[in-house]
Amino acid sequence: MTKLPLIVGFGGVNAAGRSSGFHSYKRMVADALSEKEMESTWQDLAHRMGLASSSELDSELIEAIKAGTLVRRIDSFDPDNLLYQYKANLNTESEQITFTLRKSKLPTKIPDNWTVEEQGSKVQITVNGALDALLEDRVSFPVSSGGNIPAGFDPGKLYNSRFHPRGLKLTVYGASDALNSLGFDWAEVMKHVKPDEVSVYAGSALAQVDDQSLSGMLAAPLTGGRVSSKMMALSLAEMPADFVNSYVINSVGTTGTNMGACATFLYNLRQGMYDIQHGKSKVVIVGNAEAPVVAEIMEGFRVMGALAEDEQLKALDKSDVVDNRRACRPFSANAGFTMAESSQFVVLMDDELALELGATVYGSVADVFVNADANKKSISAPGIGNYVTMAKATALAKAILGEEGVKQTYVQAHGTGTPQNRVTESHILNEVAKTFAIDSWPVTAIKSYVGHSMGAAAGDQLIASLGVWQYGWIPAIKTIDHISDDVHQSNLDILTEHKFAGENGEDFKAVLLNAKGFGGNNATGLVLSPAQTLAMLSNKYGEKAMLAYHDKNVQIRNVAEQNDVAACQGTETIRYHFGESVMDDSSVSMTQETMTLSEFDQAIELPQANPYADYC
Repeated sequence: MTKLPLIVGFGGVNAAGRSSGFHSYKRMVADALSEKEMESTWQDLAHRMGLASSSELDSELIEAIKAGTLVRRIDSFDPDNLLYQYKANLNTESEQITFTLRKSKLPTKIPDNWTVEEQGSKVQITVNGALDALLEDRVSFPVSSGGNIPAGFDPGKLYNSRFHPRGLKLTVYGASDALNSLGFDWAEVMKHVKPDEVSVYAGSALAQVDDQSLSGMLAAPLTGGRVSSKMMALSLAEMPADFVNSYVINSVGTTGTNMGACATFLYNLRQGMYDIQHGKSKVVIVGNAEAPVVAEIMEGFRVMGALAEDEQLKALDKSDVVDNRRACRPFSANAGFTMAESSQFVVLMDDELALELGATVYGSVADVFVNADANKKSISAPGIGNYVTMAKATALAKAILGEEGVKQTYVQAHGTGTPQNRVTESHILNEVAKTFAIDSWPVTAIKSYVGHSMGAAAGDQLIASLGVWQYGWIPAIKTIDHISDDVHQSNLDILTEHKFAGENGEDFKAVLLNAKGFGGNNATGLVLSPAQTLAMLSNKYGEKAMLAYHDKNVQIRNVAEQNDVAACQGTETIRYHFGESVMDDSSVSMTQETMTLSEFDQAIELPQANPYADYC
């Protein structure tokens, strides 16, 4: 029988704030929640953003928090003062140019039209004729909107992060936040599993791309910089998984990342789900961290026509002022997507282990479907693969939940805010809804709040969905004032107002997370609600086992809540263990049946049976 992968922990950070404790979700639906419900979230954001000078939450502080969260004007670089260099060919009337340099800066290969005269520690250069040069300038970047993490928050200040690219700082923070949400220590988990029964699938679709990694390494020879020994290694796309294994949880289990452009998080979720379904692992950490709000990366997308530029947004609004807050407008009159950064991690667990530990069940992953686009004229254009993924996920929802149950689902749309997406995705969703007799399928798109974090985007969707089953509101698309005429919606309810989903979201048994990535990387995940998941567990294990589980879970929830309260008050545990518990060749002992590692209680069992006996 297939194992059901349970979601027992989650964490991270995006433009809406910290993920654990449902805080990023609560920031999105703040206008639907009570002051009491929002109090801890405002406190948490105040501490993240360095605004918590006192414990008093007045209206001025809350407005400052609002201004520094969600999609807004970029603050990871200054869009009005961007360094730019132009090629120039310098000439003078005398046909000679003279200047001085330090000897150490003298080119290895002296150009033929240079005359060099030593002057102590310097040299005087006389150029006969023209001189090719780069002239430094400061320009305005055409895109000023982005989904940066909360203003003033630097996760690297919480641990020894020297020389770490921003994406890896987000990784350490996100993975730590997810583990803190468990309600028990990671060491307790490892007492119940073998060292190789842990998997980590984490990465970044665009790799690490800031000055400490790929961007700095490629630019250094042309800008007078220096390539460090860390840049190449830390640039790799799977480095988030490597960091989690080596510095966060000390794992020798299965690892890697499965890249699929904007669908990458779901690709990794699928890997983790398979490991648990087939008994390869009992606990899996799945996540993505992306930090692409970098001018050079954004320029690559801008020249494709993919980003919403300021002048386009002004034209849509018939205004002289760009509305950064409303830059991402899914399913409405729009101009392009809004680049964002995010780090999202979830902890999946084998159902037997979860019940044994009393782990809190936030939902379960029924399946993730991945399909390509087949032949297409443009590699970046949408294709037919997403019809397949959505239809499969909806059919599975019907198989699990029944004819009426499939109507108790809603969709977290990819919803990028591009003209192409609003037409193509709405047609896919509408046709699937028609096929499965769903008359008014609720559809939301949280990129309108947090922007498009590329590989981590579906993680943003998942975390927001878990919040619906805690506080009961599906976030609406609040950045739009109408649905575009070319959007297909006969069987859809594209939400422009928050939709009440019942107490603890009880009206909805599942959510479909949809992702459409460049290159034809489509994925749709079916995630079941905690209530539906617990009902299924009860059917499998019986009432007695579930009563014992709930008794254990009381203490686990209490610890998780205490961890959340501490974080809201500015005290949280960052799990970064560089150079600790390092093993070498002396740490390994083995027989033909088992291998034992010095830092782990349980031994690894080596394969004994021939899985291909039928062929022998």
